[in-house]
Amino acid sequence: MLTSPRPSQRGDVLLRARNLKMARSAHAYVRGNTLKFYSWLEQSDKVLPQGPPIWICGDCHLGNLGPLADTRGGVEIQIRDLDQTVIGNPAHDLIRLGLSLASAARSSDLPGVVTARMLEALMEGYEAALHLDPDEAAAHPPVIGEVLKQAAGRTWKQRARDRLKHVTPSIPIGKKFWAVSRSERRAIEAMCATDQIRDLATRLKGRKAGADIRLLDVAYWMKGCSSLGRLRYAVLLAIEQKGGREPDICFLDIKDAATAAAPRDPDARMPRDNAERVVAGALALSPNLGDRMAASRLLDKAVVVRELMPQDLKVEIKRLTQEEAMAVARSLAGVVGSAHARQMSAEVRSAWLDELAHNRSGRLDAPSWLWASVVELVSTHEGAYLEHCRRYALSVAA
Repeated sequence: MLTSPRPSQRGDVLLRARNLKMARSAHAYVRGNTLKFYSWLEQSDKVLPQGPPIWICGDCHLGNLGPLADTRGGVEIQIRDLDQTVIGNPAHDLIRLGLSLASAARSSDLPGVVTARMLEALMEGYEAALHLDPDEAAAHPPVIGEVLKQAAGRTWKQRARDRLKHVTPSIPIGKKFWAVSRSERRAIEAMCATDQIRDLATRLKGRKAGADIRLLDVAYWMKGCSSLGRLRYAVLLAIEQKGGREPDICFLDIKDAATAAAPRDPDARMPRDNAERVVAGALALSPNLGDRMAASRLLDKAVVVRELMPQDLKVEIKRLTQEEAMAVARSLAGVVGSAHARQMSAEVRSAWLDELAHNRSGRLDAPSWLWASVVELVSTHEGAYLEHCRRYALSVAA
């Protein structure tokens, strides 16, 4: 791989990197292929419950849930990636999360009956969140609580070591961070000088409104899986501190805002600009994240700009026991349920709960539409994953 490919070369390098990431496991393939999920949804004859039109994540898998800091230093587990957010059917988030949980269970070599129990736990956690005050924090199981505890104690230096591999205020050019062109740097510097980005960079508690900010460094960021191939930049800003103290460091993530694959409610009124759509969805679903985001334009593209915090982490679960699998399903579904419920009145939540109560029978209390959808999706994605691996192997051998 080239250390810093020219802008014209990035597409090919990013495509190879994306194909490699998705070939590593069936779960990675599921996480990185939102289009496959919605292609299935469009072609499926499954009758799904029609939930109230609200902002949904649109790509609700395990990797898109995790601890997020707010602007005052508090930390909660919320939805952490809203690229696909639209006003749509909340049932789509439940199916997407169910597919991700089923894939994680298979990666942990858990028997199929555990997947059935996980979907049951998913519904229990989701419905419990609809019954509660949407902003009431639910207790998390130890495997999730440990991630939350780890996040709460992290500092900027730890973030720098993880992302930048050192603690000095510069971005090391290498495998993950690539040098930018002069035109890219000029465009980013001009965007960071706007009042909009100044406001974003000074929102955190303790920073002075209207403080001077200065661009320290910028790099192209080879990050993510489904977002590979779109513009992505890492930016370091120095922010003036009160009393002549050493400047504070602001770490910005600039991401190209693409059109969502998730189907939207036909009567929904959403921002036409994709970056504004993402920010609106984040404010509704994940206020900790939404308050740290802004919609802007860069190089004639709509981009989402957000400040990354040391406490922002993924819920990374490599192996699960049977007990942990059900506890994780219940807990994370509760996070999604709270994000949905926050947008509903008590009457709407009650009606949605009544709708979810249909098609429940037998000793396994997961609705038939959820179970049948996840089973079919697992089968579809397994076949597509193996074909992806075959094509990748052929491309490497060529």
